[in-house]
Amino acid sequence: MLQCLEVSKTFGGVQALKRVDLSVNKNEIVGLVGPNGSGKSTILNIISGVYKPDSGKILFQNEDITKLPPYTICSKGIAKTSQTVQSFPDMTTFENVLTAVLFAAKKYGEKINAATKASELLDFVGLPKEKFTLPAQNLNVIELRRVQLARALATKPHLLLLDELLTGLTPKESDQAVELVKLINKQGITVLIVEHVMRVIMGLCNRVIVLHHGEKLCEGTPEKVCNNEEVVKVYLGKKFAFGED
Repeated sequence: MLQCLEVSKTFGGVQALKRVDLSVNKNEIVGLVGPNGSGKSTILNIISGVYKPDSGKILFQNEDITKLPPYTICSKGIAKTSQTVQSFPDMTTFENVLTAVLFAAKKYGEKINAATKASELLDFVGLPKEKFTLPAQNLNVIELRRVQLARALATKPHLLLLDELLTGLTPKESDQAVELVKLINKQGITVLIVEHVMRVIMGLCNRVIVLHHGEKLCEGTPEKVCNNEEVVKVYLGKKFAFGED
């Protein structure tokens, strides 16, 4: 579904990504991990069109989307949540999601009850109904993450990019979020997720890609990656014992 071919990006002389090759197959849940500053968010921003690579290509369903703007990439079926939560702060949570529902309806030429769909999505991601009519600026970060996810899902993505969706959640909330991502995947949406909690990555992902200093260090099953000597050295600190919390 997705191919990143020798993607490189620099910011002010700092090499954020260096000739990174990355692929995601249809219906996978792929984890993207690595130390802070390894280029994880940068690659998601390049895939979604927020940044343009200095070199390399992004292919989505065999189409070159490298130079397309974010709204066009979104219309082709890629949606992203941001590590730093973004919203329309003066609009209600319902209106935030409604804008995305209307975007998708126009894209597909559908006649739907947009208001009903927006409410269903907010309910699906677990936002309490009493929060639907509040301005987004009145929500806490965890609630805003739910709204951001609902807005991404409203665009009817084929590929969903999640940038640290679980940051700040309690262990119970994290478990609930993992089950939600699994449910989203069962609905036919492919997922590429950036996350630091390896317990989450291991319980969620089919495959894991490790970045370090902007380069791909390792790739494979969660078990293979968590027992790779280089990954242990530069990121994990110790081998992860499978079957334990």
